[in-house]
Amino acid sequence: MKTKAKSQQFLKKHVLEESLCTGCGACVGLCPYQVIYHDRTVQLHNCDLEDGRCYAYCPRTLTDLTALRKLLFDPVDWTPEIGSVQGYYFSRAADPELRAAAQHGGTVTALMELALAEGLIDSAIVSSRNQELEQEGLLINDKNNLRRNAGSKFTVSPTVAAYHKLAAKDQGSIGVVATPCQAMALAKMKLKPGTEDAAKVRQLQLVIGLYCGWTLSLEKYLKMLSGHQISRETISGFDIPAGKNVFEVFTKDGVTTIPFEEVDACIRESCRYCMDSTAEYADISVGSARFAGDWADVRKWNQLIVRTAKGRELLDLAIKKGVLEIREAPAETLNELKEAAARKKKEALKNIVRKTGSIKKLLYLDSGDPVVKKYLGAAGKYE
Repeated sequence: MKTKAKSQQFLKKHVLEESLCTGCGACVGLCPYQVIYHDRTVQLHNCDLEDGRCYAYCPRTLTDLTALRKLLFDPVDWTPEIGSVQGYYFSRAADPELRAAAQHGGTVTALMELALAEGLIDSAIVSSRNQELEQEGLLINDKNNLRRNAGSKFTVSPTVAAYHKLAAKDQGSIGVVATPCQAMALAKMKLKPGTEDAAKVRQLQLVIGLYCGWTLSLEKYLKMLSGHQISRETISGFDIPAGKNVFEVFTKDGVTTIPFEEVDACIRESCRYCMDSTAEYADISVGSARFAGDWADVRKWNQLIVRTAKGRELLDLAIKKGVLEIREAPAETLNELKEAAARKKKEALKNIVRKTGSIKKLLYLDSGDPVVKKYLGAAGKYE
């Protein structure tokens, strides 16, 4: 009699060994068998569960995306390029000190501070970087810690693993700052929570998503920095200036500019198979602004997508309280974002088809999903 494949075995064969693991930590903290080591997910022991939560929550296992969209969003707001859109704006923190401490406009930190101050959440989980440039999810409930951990890091953080661990201790209602893969994992928990996770999932009250095109392999990244004589202890921040095709590293000694082709060689392979660049499964998604003008001005702003009623409530409160400054975004900038997101989807599908050799075998994607079907045509020639 043929036995059903074990969840952990499937995860190892079809996610870890296929270089699809995003390092989000969705499979970690559920049992002792899987851990994060540096920026890798490691299986320590074999598990015999056939329907384990590690498989159910992983953003790189097959997902009923139609059911997920129906659960989370109003269908009238849905777009194939960037998901649900209730509103699209340019935004920045009203507090100049926060803008100086944060990445670009400081919108994410300002919103999380407001959610904490107004009791919408009791705790926030964000990514925190140590001196080795390794990241971990950190539980925060005060303004100063939020600001100390503001800014983009560009390496992977096992944020969902931190959520598993911290929510189990009943931290009250929780907000999470999440990349697209992390937001997907959290959404999958809502769609089909394990019996033991139902209470934990109810604590998840807010997800603020970050635009993300890729993350860097920590090992390759450190070698690149070493090649440019950049000491990791001196690093204060990073940026990707619009239209310059370079990566900027800020240290106490100044700014080092690295050609993007060097950075591209450090990108995690899993990112090349990801279709989501705008955190489509969050309540609000935030990225760096892109509009005509001098970069010195543009880089002080974010672009923001409202996706859910909860996201709309938070943004309206931020405007009412004077926490955010808002600029109406021209329609052409939204179209440009959609075009960029569509290119990401097409490129991911092209890479998947090249990897599998078939337009029918799409790794973690369902070939019948309407978004996949929309963008799959151009990938057929790579079969």
